[in-house]
Amino acid sequence: MKKIIFSGMQPTSVPQIGNYLGAIKNWNALQSQYNSLYCVVDLHAITIRQDPNELRQNSLNLLALYIAAGLDPDENIIYIQSHYNGHTELSWILSCFAYMGELGRMTQYKDKSSKHNENVNAGLFNYPVLMAADILLFGAHLVPVGDDQKQHLELARDIAIRFNNVYGDIFTVPEAYIPKSGARIMSLANPEKKMSKSDEAANQISLLDAPEAVMKKFKRAVTDSETEIRYDPESKPGISNLLEIYATTLGISIDKATAEFAGSGYGHLKTTVGQAVVDEIINPIQSKYSDLTKNKDYLHQIMQKNAAKAKELGDPILRKVKEAVGFIVGCVD
Repeated sequence: MKKIIFSGMQPTSVPQIGNYLGAIKNWNALQSQYNSLYCVVDLHAITIRQDPNELRQNSLNLLALYIAAGLDPDENIIYIQSHYNGHTELSWILSCFAYMGELGRMTQYKDKSSKHNENVNAGLFNYPVLMAADILLFGAHLVPVGDDQKQHLELARDIAIRFNNVYGDIFTVPEAYIPKSGARIMSLANPEKKMSKSDEAANQISLLDAPEAVMKKFKRAVTDSETEIRYDPESKPGISNLLEIYATTLGISIDKATAEFAGSGYGHLKTTVGQAVVDEIINPIQSKYSDLTKNKDYLHQIMQKNAAKAKELGDPILRKVKEAVGFIVGCVD
């Protein structure tokens, strides 16, 4: 049987090219090798106050973007987290196997609680337990993660091992899947900082940015005071980031990308990289996305069908967990 991969993304803003090159593009290559679940994690999103109408629309839009970016909804289980209550059921059980001290040490909790100190809620504190439930519910073998999520994956592993030590071999202990290339695309304005959906619009390239806006942002990308184009993330982070974006976009090596710009100026590099992103990523995705968002009936069918698939995969594991801890199961299922 194929191994299982699980990944989720919050519908709080539009994914940017860092998400695409560092994650979604790699997911496309995994479709034939793994049984893959890609979840719109709307439950995670409400740790910060959301406008209800915007959250609903953003969840639908992210589902459409997943498909527009190349994920086949027939080959993958692409679904909305809140459409399968197994996530929240398992999260409660796992919260009884997670310790306050380890949750309090989570870097993301510290970061978000400092930025939103008017709403430091229990959901934000327990966020990593729900993430562990997302993963363990389906017996995921691999989880594509960036550097900012490694700590949460380690907690999921610890909880799985802790539970298995008490009740036997119930959970699969997941491993991190980290792509060899494009895993860390940096901000155009600050190339020493990872590009993020939460950045100011001027510092990231959204998948739904107009092509002309994309070109302007690349032309303003921070470089350095030298003139040589070479890949050296330590001394030339801006140039190295542009080369990384170019190489990952076209699927070529860093060495080949660097050789293409031998003798060129920084202006030519910025324009060429920007045009590659527009031609290879922005235009194709936006064209498919436009068609999909006009067909809401199709998107609703995908949501319904794939929520059922997620339930079919997750329910047997959830039942084993309930039986293991001593719940009476089967009478009212």
